[in-house]
Amino acid sequence: MSTLEIDVGDLRAQSVECTATELIVTLRDGRRIATPLAWYPRLAQATPAQRANYDIMPMGIHWPDIDEDLSIASMLQGKSARSKF
Repeated sequence: MSTLEIDVGDLRAQSVECTATELIVTLRDGRRIATPLAWYPRLAQATPAQRANYDIMPMGIHWPDIDEDLSIASMLQGKSARSKF
């Protein structure tokens, strides 16, 4: 079975938290994904207020103040904002 065939379950975010060094997303099914904040330069350079202003979308998160969109799938795959397809 390839990784593309694995059922990853419910990828909808429930909550989002940014620490000084990490982006932490809690999914509706209870899983938590933590990635280095440095992977996302716009988020890393944003103010705490800008980071706190986000919208949970069906498959990811949108930060309107900094025009940043991240998919939960890309976080699970370990892709940074600088990663190529």
